[in-house]
Amino acid sequence: MRESLLTIPVNEVFEPKEGCPICRMRDTVEGHICEYIMGAAMMEPDVREETNRLGFCTVHYPMLAKQGNRLSLALMLNSHLATTRKKIFDGAVLTKSAKAKRAETLTNTCFVCTKVDWGINHMLKTVFTLFEKERVFRELFKAQEFFCLPHYHMLATKSEVMPKAQRAEFLKALNTVVSDYAKQLNINVGDFCDSFDYRNAGKLHSPEMEHVRTSPQTAVRFLTGREMTNN
Repeated sequence: MRESLLTIPVNEVFEPKEGCPICRMRDTVEGHICEYIMGAAMMEPDVREETNRLGFCTVHYPMLAKQGNRLSLALMLNSHLATTRKKIFDGAVLTKSAKAKRAETLTNTCFVCTKVDWGINHMLKTVFTLFEKERVFRELFKAQEFFCLPHYHMLATKSEVMPKAQRAEFLKALNTVVSDYAKQLNINVGDFCDSFDYRNAGKLHSPEMEHVRTSPQTAVRFLTGREMTNN
């Protein structure tokens, strides 16, 4: 799994220049991990030990379920539930507050999240190196449609590893892309709201207003890094 994560070409997620490239990077890594964990790896002792201990988050349980292997998911749930019961309710006597604290800890861990974070952190090192050394990649970076707010924060924070001069250029490019996009998105959402005024009746449904019709979903994607769902 390690090699498959590290060999995903960074350029591939930047080349489309549509949406947030770091979201594409994350989605690719998540897909590999969910497929990996629901396959034969589910029965590997070291993997099961980790999934029993960490469990999964509300984002990744549905992704695992979509893999279509209900038995694998049920087996992991069964052993994770047993581990959770043992840590909170069985064995050593704990006070009610200690049980609640331990429950809080266990509900804030996720096997997929830990692997995604590991993979993304290694790939971002490549992003920073490419920006520092490759003019073509710098131009590609500056030509991105946007970076979502969570990944804007991630890039700005983790770019501390870059040399000072190169980081200054990186942050300038990052802020320009995100600021320009946020400004236009704000206008689009405002236009969406205005379209409900009776004086603009029917205007929203014209083909050239597609970007306005979808602006609420786009705003959620920008603010959260995730697509808005109806369920």
